[in-house]
Amino acid sequence: MGLDDAAVKPHEQLASILAGDMEAVGVLIRERMASEHAPRIPEVTAHLVEAGGKRLRPMLTLAAARLCGYEGTDHVKLAATVEFIHTATLLHDDVVDESSQRRGRPTANLLWDNKSSVLVGDYLFARSFRLMVEPGNLRVLEILSDASAVIAEGEVLQLTAASNLATSEEIYLNVIRGKTAALFSAACEVGGVIAGAPEAQVKALYGYGDALGICFQIVDDFLDYGGAGDGIGKNIGDDFRERKLTLPVIRAIAAADETERDFWKRTIERGRQEEGDLEQALALLAKHGTLDSTRATAIDWAGKAKAAILELPPSELRDVLHDLADYVVERVI
Repeated sequence: MGLDDAAVKPHEQLASILAGDMEAVGVLIRERMASEHAPRIPEVTAHLVEAGGKRLRPMLTLAAARLCGYEGTDHVKLAATVEFIHTATLLHDDVVDESSQRRGRPTANLLWDNKSSVLVGDYLFARSFRLMVEPGNLRVLEILSDASAVIAEGEVLQLTAASNLATSEEIYLNVIRGKTAALFSAACEVGGVIAGAPEAQVKALYGYGDALGICFQIVDDFLDYGGAGDGIGKNIGDDFRERKLTLPVIRAIAAADETERDFWKRTIERGRQEEGDLEQALALLAKHGTLDSTRATAIDWAGKAKAAILELPPSELRDVLHDLADYVVERVI
C-alpha cells in the first residue's frame, strides 16, 4: 500500500487537529525566512518550504506540546525552528549528494547553484537558533542545538562510511539516528519540555521520536530497493547508484560468498557499475532475504515507537501518534 493510499492518514488527522497551530507556524516561517538585503534567500527557501512536504516534524512538536496540556504559544516558535533546521539540512544534503530531484521537483542546487544552497542553508540554521532562543528555555536550546550537531555528525559519519564494505549495522544505526532520528526525537522532546511535562513523559516523547525516526529512515532505505517511485521523489536503485550502504545491502554483504563480495566491492567500493548490476544487486538481496529482514526491523522500530507513546496520557492526539507509527511502515507491509 502506498503512503497516501491508506483509508485514514494519521498525518492528515494531525494536520486537521493542529490546523490553527500549523497556520501560525506557516505565517512565522514566511516572516522569518525573509531577507531585506538578499532576495535569493526567500526565493530558495520558498522553493523547498512550499514544495508540498507533509511538515511532519513541526507537527510532532505541536502535538507533543498539546498532548502534555500546553496552552501557550511558544510551541509554534519551536515547530518553526524544527522546520528551519530540517529545511537547512535538506539544502545541504542535496549539495553533498549531488541530487537533482526532491519531492518530485528539481532541487535548489540544480535551479540555482551549490553556493546558494549552502549559504541559504546556513542562513536558515542561523534563523532557527534565533527562534529557539525566544521562548527563554535553556533546556529547549540545549536539545535543539545538540540535535543540530548530531545531524551534522551523522552526515559526516555517512561520508566516511559510504562505500566501505566494513560498515556495520551499528554504524548504519548511528548514521540514521544522526541524519534522521535526531530531529524527530528533538521535535517531540521539546514539545514536552515547553509544556513543563513530568520527566517520564518527556523521556517517553524522546523515545517515540527516536524510534519513529529510525523506522522512517529504514523504510525509506527499503523502498529504494523494494518499491520506490511512489511519489517520494526517488527511483528504485538510487542508493545503489550513489553507492550508499544501507541496511539491505549491509546484510547482503554480511551473508555474501567470495564471488558476491567481489560484486559488491566492484559496484559499491570501487564504483564500477555496469548495465545489469542493479538487477544483480536485487537478486542478491532476494537470495539472502535482506529486504524481508529489513522490513521486519522497520516494523520492530514502529513497535518501539507505539510502546513509548502509550506512556503519555490517553487522548485523541496520542491515538493519532500511535497510528502514525503503523502508517510509516504501511509502505513495506
